Amino acid sequence: MTYPPNVRTAPPSAPTHAPARPSAPPAPGGPAGPPPGRHSAWTETRARLRAAATTEPGRLRIIGAALAVLVLAFGAAATVEGSGRFTSANDVVERSQPLSEDAANIYGWLADADSAAAGGFLSGAQNTRTRADERERFEEDAKMASRYRGDIEKASKQLINAATHTDRSGESGRQIATLNEGLPRYTGLIERARANERQGLPLGGAYLQYANQVMTEELLPAAQKLYDAETARLAQDNDDARLWPYVSPALGVAALGGLVWTQRRTYRKTNRVFNQGLVAATLASTVLLLWLAAGQTVARVQLDNAQEQGQASLEALNDARVSFLKARASENLTLIARGSVLTEDGRHDQYETDFNASMGRLDTALGRAGKLADNEAGAEPVRAAQASAARWRELHTSVAATDKAGDFDAALKKVIGGKGTTGESFDEVRAELDKALAQEKKEFSRSAEKGRTALYGLGIGAGAVLGLLGAVGAILGMGRRLSEYR
Repeated sequence: MTYPPNVRTAPPSAPTHAPARPSAPPAPGGPAGPPPGRHSAWTETRARLRAAATTEPGRLRIIGAALAVLVLAFGAAATVEGSGRFTSANDVVERSQPLSEDAANIYGWLADADSAAAGGFLSGAQNTRTRADERERFEEDAKMASRYRGDIEKASKQLINAATHTDRSGESGRQIATLNEGLPRYTGLIERARANERQGLPLGGAYLQYANQVMTEELLPAAQKLYDAETARLAQDNDDARLWPYVSPALGVAALGGLVWTQRRTYRKTNRVFNQGLVAATLASTVLLLWLAAGQTVARVQLDNAQEQGQASLEALNDARVSFLKARASENLTLIARGSVLTEDGRHDQYETDFNASMGRLDTALGRAGKLADNEAGAEPVRAAQASAARWRELHTSVAATDKAGDFDAALKKVIGGKGTTGESFDEVRAELDKALAQEKKEFSRSAEKGRTALYGLGIGAGAVLGLLGAVGAILGMGRRLSEYR
């Protein structure tokens, strides 16, 4: 009988190997690199974009986003540049030109007030032999006094208006302050001159001459600087409005090029001629670009005309107005001073010299204005003013000869009064210059208004609306193509 060997076997569940010991933890402070097979977010994004670019839907998304950004940039640039040009053109019409005109008027009213003050003083000094002569003297005196007070009142009101629309720290503000300080001193001297003249005191003429000195050496130079500053601002606003935009046209051409290229690409891949969204975006961009080019071109032409014709003519006519007013004041002072004020060399009468210089400037300014007049309505009053100025010169020569002969009363009658006097020629020149100024102001305003109208709506209406429509059309057009892959 055979027995099995006496061997003990292990139970089935017992492990055949010893369990592995856990590995030691990593050393503190050591680099913990990314798990195997993982990459950074930037790397994954680049990989996804690269993968998307290799598929048609991915390419369409990239193209659509690029077109939308480009069209939106075009619209934004057109909005900014169009709005800026319109604002400058609006400033030309609403602010700069009116302020320049106001400054010219301030100068003219001050110069005319000085002329009227001297004329009133002369009419009061006139000897009368009959009641008719005395009545004429009083009427002339009242006329000159009324003109003087009206000029001072208008100049004062205009200074207040100019002060509210200018920067006090700028050149215009400084000149307005000078005028506001000097004008009361001038009017005080005129009142002293008139008071002494009414009492028959000889100091009246001296006060009048001193007042004229304040006017010619302080007030009129300040008014001229004010006019120059406002005219410079008008020219700057006009230049800003005429400045051709560069950024928006460049972006517009780029946007149109991108839209055309995209539609050509779509046609080559699908044989479909039209994509409604892309066609709408192309039309919107084309209209915006044409509107921008046409509006700016028309504005430049009209504003150029306003600057080169209207404003240049106004400057020439304003120079003429100042010159003939100065000439009249000098002519009156020639008789008032009676040769007591001489030039620096002591050989000539100062006021007679000033008269001849002012008349020379008047002839030059009228000649320039005649050349700049672009129609008969502007040229005719200039020619009439030239004819009246020539008669004035002839009459003044007779006045000077009579005064040198010692007949003061006869010379005075040739200066003040009615028909056949230098005062009549002076009034004729004034009337014709007023007509010419009114005509040129109308021409300037018409051209400047047309320039502003050409830019109207270019910012918000064209840039924002059409640019947004173009971007939406591009997005919808590419979305239509993407829907074909779903």
